[in-house]
Amino acid sequence: MNTLPYDEIHIEDLEVFANHGVFPEETSLGQKFLISLTMYTDIRTAGKTDCLEKSADYGEVCHFITEYTKSHPCRLIETAAEQLAEALLLRYTILKGVTLELKKPWAPVGLPLKTVSVKISRFWHTAYLGLGSNLGDKKAYLDNAVKALGETKGCHVEKVSSYHVTAPYGGVEQDDFLNACLKLKTLLTPEELLERLHEIEQSAHRERTVRWGPRTLDLDILMYDDLVMETDELIIPHIEMHLRSFVLKPLCEIAPNKRHPLLKKTVSQLADSLA
Repeated sequence: MNTLPYDEIHIEDLEVFANHGVFPEETSLGQKFLISLTMYTDIRTAGKTDCLEKSADYGEVCHFITEYTKSHPCRLIETAAEQLAEALLLRYTILKGVTLELKKPWAPVGLPLKTVSVKISRFWHTAYLGLGSNLGDKKAYLDNAVKALGETKGCHVEKVSSYHVTAPYGGVEQDDFLNACLKLKTLLTPEELLERLHEIEQSAHRERTVRWGPRTLDLDILMYDDLVMETDELIIPHIEMHLRSFVLKPLCEIAPNKRHPLLKKTVSQLADSLA
């Protein structure tokens, strides 16, 4: 039984002649590749209505795969698979995710083998972010951060809360903050998303000098799907989000029923506990 909450459309061993490879003969002469694709989506409406527009047109998808693979040569099939998976998810909005296998039956290894292949799965994810500023033109800093995220490849801003004026947190004397939260649909991993947030902060001349001190822009990952993770650089869900009314209040506007993956309470319930 399929454990994923999606239906599947399969394309098996589509033959494409392309110029991926490391060696000169591969890039100049080209070779055959076999591409298999599983598209994760919801086809119930298409099945009930018999309407092609409600599903993924696998014929059109095959032509897209063929043209993209031919026109985007890479040295590594790992790179070719990664780029193709991303291109498919960006082009076909009906897709929730894909599993892609790229086979190289003529791999130049000098030994008898059937094929060499790379197989990856990539999905859209939902992240909730906290935004804050208490220096300079606070609203402009938040507006620009929302705009930058929306312009980031593989990211779609789906909801943004209103902006809230809040007292500073952490005991450092400073100006009031302007805080907000947003819902982000993204192809980025948590680590890639954190890196992108740091880039946006740096473009706003963020300086990390005093803990909980004043800042032009502060961007935090609050939750990422239902992921629970802890590394030296990143903890998800945010370790103090349930203690911060300036996070929970705007988050309630856009995701009141989102459940904290560790505390098992909704955002609304967490906010009520601080009231």
